[in-house]
Amino acid sequence: MYSVDLPQIDDLDHYRPISNTVLYDDRGRPFGSFALQRRIIAQYEDFPKVLYDAVLSIEDKNFEKHSGFEIWRMLVAAGHDLRSHSNVQGASTLTMQLARNLFLSPERTFSRKCREIMLAVQIEHHLTKKQIFALYANQIYLGHGVYGFAAGAQYYFGKDVKVLTLEEAAMLAALPKAPNNYSPIKDPDRALRRRNLVIDSMIAAGKISTMEGATAKRTPIRLQIHDDPNSLAPYFVEETRRYLEKKYGAEEVHEAGLRVYTTLDIDLQKAANSAVLDGLAAYERRHGWRTHLPQLAHERSEQYNVPEWNQVEEPGDYAQAKVLSVSSASATLRVGRYTANIGAGDVAWTNKTLPQLLSPSDLAYVKVIGIGPDGKARVRLEEESGVQGALLAIDSASGDVKAMVGGRDFSESKFNRATQAMRQVGSSFKPYVYTAAIDRGATPEDEVLDAPATFVTASGSYRPHNYDEKFEGSITLRHALAESRNIPALKVAQRLGIQTVIGYARRFGIGEHIPPYLPVALGAVELTLLEHTSAYSAFPNDGVRAIPHYIAKVTDFDGRILEQNYPVVQDVISVHTARTMTSMLREVVLHGTGIAASRLKYPVAGKTGTTNDFTDAWFIGFSPDITCGVWVGFDEKKTLGNKETGARAALPIWMDFMAAALPRLGPPKDFLPIPEDNDLMLANEETDLPGQGKKKLASQISAERRLVLVGAGSKTSPAHPDSAVAGVHK
Repeated sequence: MYSVDLPQIDDLDHYRPISNTVLYDDRGRPFGSFALQRRIIAQYEDFPKVLYDAVLSIEDKNFEKHSGFEIWRMLVAAGHDLRSHSNVQGASTLTMQLARNLFLSPERTFSRKCREIMLAVQIEHHLTKKQIFALYANQIYLGHGVYGFAAGAQYYFGKDVKVLTLEEAAMLAALPKAPNNYSPIKDPDRALRRRNLVIDSMIAAGKISTMEGATAKRTPIRLQIHDDPNSLAPYFVEETRRYLEKKYGAEEVHEAGLRVYTTLDIDLQKAANSAVLDGLAAYERRHGWRTHLPQLAHERSEQYNVPEWNQVEEPGDYAQAKVLSVSSASATLRVGRYTANIGAGDVAWTNKTLPQLLSPSDLAYVKVIGIGPDGKARVRLEEESGVQGALLAIDSASGDVKAMVGGRDFSESKFNRATQAMRQVGSSFKPYVYTAAIDRGATPEDEVLDAPATFVTASGSYRPHNYDEKFEGSITLRHALAESRNIPALKVAQRLGIQTVIGYARRFGIGEHIPPYLPVALGAVELTLLEHTSAYSAFPNDGVRAIPHYIAKVTDFDGRILEQNYPVVQDVISVHTARTMTSMLREVVLHGTGIAASRLKYPVAGKTGTTNDFTDAWFIGFSPDITCGVWVGFDEKKTLGNKETGARAALPIWMDFMAAALPRLGPPKDFLPIPEDNDLMLANEETDLPGQGKKKLASQISAERRLVLVGAGSKTSPAHPDSAVAGVHK
């Protein structure tokens, strides 16, 4: 009767459990996953002998000999159950456990046990022992949402299952019996006893020597918990998830085990993470201590744990730390499994004493400076005032997104400031103005008058100013852009016509609405960091913009290609215009507002940007190969503070990232020279095509050289050279 309605197992050799969708970087290194269950499917050959021996020693010593069940084990278990008046339980072989996990409910009844035996016999007839073990090893639950020994090795020990040590293999083999009871996270002492029981079973089975077992039993359980596989690039992972779910559906993405080969570079992403967090920490220190630390309620204090504690692995990590004790001389904190001490001298930058800053059960924000073998860490007290930062790096030639940071902490805010935030760009918009001029016949050495001027617009007249309240008279376009002079940019835009400037911005791929007002020339327009950075990538790429993308290829679990993406490019401007603008943006770095970047030992170029009241700070720049954009600001669009310009707040982050990224991209490479045959670029006065600008407009701009300086008007507050003109928005 128990054979009725048994599951069919004819296709069991093709069975595959719910599998993770795995994300790989551009070198094939995994860095993220999506799954309803945390699982990594492995082959029989991937499981080391020490794990095989550990599992069989504790779960099924005669696995290689029996045909699915052992009658004597069943009789012993039944006798025990009769004496204890309990339901049939225990005595399950490894094959019976597999049958139960695959096909049956966990209820403990005599009928279920009979069905379990029948299925086990069928499985043994249909599959080899190696296949059975591999299925079991991929299917078994190990606690904390983890299924299978490959995923267990990654989760508990942060390593590939192939390189497990004896004691680590024994710990994993100890879990299937009761994953929650023997969890080394929940109950380390109980887990240790169970692990050592596995080691004793291996000794008894002759799988290891008594000496090997004794050494392993003396070894404490050392966990390296990897709780969040997406912690390296969470904003990039989230962008990828949205795309995949929209195209393939949530069920396929979370259960079918897709393989997603992305454009991300793990090394560049790590550099980006560090650059943003270090840059925000430097900003906080410039402004002193301004926050009040949150405090844990007493009932939560003892058991408090935060996800990022599991990710604290190396110097440079930032995390929340629980304050354990405080005195006038020192404070003791806990960061995950580490403790750390902070001395009075370590907080001198705050101008406060330790008791003024910290109290027991406070949550402090710290940077890990060093980690010792004794469970001690060296940390530095930092601050979280709410300032945010974003960074995006793109391969200029292909459009591959190589690194993305969308904010300070993904666990606190999923809002991606690299792709979703619309922020005013300030003078980082000016290159589009000068591109229009160069493309239509001007040269970098043409002159424009930097003098007081009143401009009449649809919203009225206004008199813009330069940051230094000075006017330099007749200056070249190259110098005007390098020093981010406001008056020259407006004059060039006025002569071109603001609609022409907007048209050029459109060529660069900027699709956001741009109001047709002259102050747009100074950046009175809101863009995303992704859009703005992608536009700049046309300069080092000889006037061609590769549309940014995240995914190179997607395959199903069996390797069949579902999609494969190649660069999609758009012509923006001519080679001549692109290289000319690159030389002008190089001047920004060599002698202008971005001069700090000249310390890099690689040719780079770019532009700073700052908005009114120092609300947004930008730097968008590039090398011959990679374009990177950085934004710093508060979400609520409040001031960063006096003189927090793009050069001060954003450029150092950009420099830190590029200093780490550029050596990974090969030896230093210089920008290509401007083509000498300029006549070809100006051959057609009538066309609006890129690179064939109008001599008439060029002569108009050059005629500025002959203008007489206008007397200074009434004195008003200056605008920063990177900033949009005050009073633009009503």
